Amino acid sequence: MSSGIHSDPANWSDPRHRRGLAGEEQAIRYLQSRGWEIVAHRFRVGRVEIDLIVRRGCLVAFVEVKVRRGLAFGSPFEAVTGGKRREIVKVARVWMDRFGRQSDVYRFDCIGIVDNKIEHLEDAFRPGWR
Repeated sequence: MSSGIHSDPANWSDPRHRRGLAGEEQAIRYLQSRGWEIVAHRFRVGRVEIDLIVRRGCLVAFVEVKVRRGLAFGSPFEAVTGGKRREIVKVARVWMDRFGRQSDVYRFDCIGIVDNKIEHLEDAFRPGWR
């Protein structure tokens, strides 16, 4: 598994960054417990990254993880805007070109974590492949 973390999380001063990493680690444990292989964590192309890329057989899921302390600012899934989706799709295409297999089937998932409760939204969105 490749990690795209470019600095030491112990030196991060913004608690949101630490909470995000903790959420990603929680999502990794959750997915592994359901038979997913973690292919990449924070796969980055330029300044854009996909939180997790996971595989189960021929199915590859590109997973965006969103963590919230509560619902005061809306559901974590609402934070995955159209712009964010387009960025994820661009990075996913690079991964597919480099590492994809002919038989692979792809989907885009979101994992929302609110107060340590995980909700996994499979096939959360579909890109308009052009």
